[in-house]
Amino acid sequence: MSLKLRFAVLITCLVAAILLTSFISIFLLFKSYRVDDHYARLKNRTEILTSEYKNIANENEITKNKSFTASLHMLQMILIKPPHKVIFTENDSIGLNITDELLSEIKRRKELRFTQGEYECIGMYNENLQIFSICGAIDSTGLKKLNRLFYILLVVFGGGVLISALLSFLMVQQTFKPLIRLKRQMQLTTSTNMATKVDEGKGKDELEQIAINFNAMLDRLNQGFEVQKSFVQHASHELRTPLATMLSQTEAALNRELTPKEYKQTLQSLQEEQIELIELTNSLLVLSQFENVNYRSNWLPQRVDEILYESITECNRLFSDIDIELTFENTPSQESELIIRGNEVLLKSAFRNLIKNAYLYSADKKVKIVINTSKDILAISFINRGDTLTRADIEKMYIPFYRGGNAVVAKGFGLGLSIIKKIAEMHDAQLEYSINGIDINKFAISFQLKPMANYYEQHRNISMPADFLYN
Repeated sequence: MSLKLRFAVLITCLVAAILLTSFISIFLLFKSYRVDDHYARLKNRTEILTSEYKNIANENEITKNKSFTASLHMLQMILIKPPHKVIFTENDSIGLNITDELLSEIKRRKELRFTQGEYECIGMYNENLQIFSICGAIDSTGLKKLNRLFYILLVVFGGGVLISALLSFLMVQQTFKPLIRLKRQMQLTTSTNMATKVDEGKGKDELEQIAINFNAMLDRLNQGFEVQKSFVQHASHELRTPLATMLSQTEAALNRELTPKEYKQTLQSLQEEQIELIELTNSLLVLSQFENVNYRSNWLPQRVDEILYESITECNRLFSDIDIELTFENTPSQESELIIRGNEVLLKSAFRNLIKNAYLYSADKKVKIVINTSKDILAISFINRGDTLTRADIEKMYIPFYRGGNAVVAKGFGLGLSIIKKIAEMHDAQLEYSINGIDINKFAISFQLKPMANYYEQHRNISMPADFLYN
């Protein structure tokens, strides 16, 4: 069942339920009114008969009143004196079954409504006169009106349901026109064609808001597909280059006889290519698995200066001629200014890549690291002297595999800054590049310390391990 038909059926059923409830209420109320009206007229006739009996001297003087039978169909009235003496009857051809049990119940309750077949009767007992007066009749007029009302309501109900079904379908058809138009426009959108946008109109109603959000989603998806496409193309190219080099060196070594020294040189060259290939593969793996990292909720407090010391030690071991200087721009006023909640492995990877980039693209192999602390911000700057980036390079430097104009001085894959940027975003940190003076490059990563203040307030009774103490 289509959504349009479902809405039309739902509206029709709702209208039908309202009509049915209303008509049943009307029918039951009229039915109750008919019964009450009929018994009221019977009671009135009974009271008149009792009053007439009270005002006469002789029981035989009671006369039959033709007006009674004219207004009530098949009327029968009976006066009975205990124990079972019938004083008066109206319409003798109709016999009501008057039993001792019935008279006892009337006497006990003083007024009793009861039915016998089609007859609706009322019995009353007057204690002063010690007399039973019973009146019964068939409310043929009221029953005819009730039946007529039933058929009228039935016809109106059927017609109302049909009309509501027709109007509901037309209304839903008109309401769904913008949605159908939106669906047709969406069908034109494919993974290869995301340039076609849906009509946003004036952006006032809900459907136009959906169209705006859909177009925004298309832009994000298109951007994501372009990044993925570029990533795959660059990854394929970067992987193909070292593999082709390794293959050509292997074929050259197999096609001619080499001296042991030449074999060693060939193996060393292959080893370098393999190391680069492993580094590239690891970088690609890191980029692909960032979304699967379980972070924030399970991260523990980390001493940033200690992670920096470990990263510096690793870089000193990797690069024998590197010169790293670590300084504090200001002295931390408290230990919490050096602690953030984060992932130690990711932070170490970011710091190591920043130090490595500063070293590889420096003119004098010197890297200066400056830590600046405050109550709210922990900023770490990585400064080197070398060729600065152009405006075009700065705009694209975080794109995977992009390498700036100064990349000719060092080997690389253009993935380092992409990895650092993602790690910074995962830690709610800001990564910024600036040029300070002539040939001075500065990368600064800034961490927010405000969340950690709340963390320590909530966990102030927890003792910190010894290796977190500030030296």
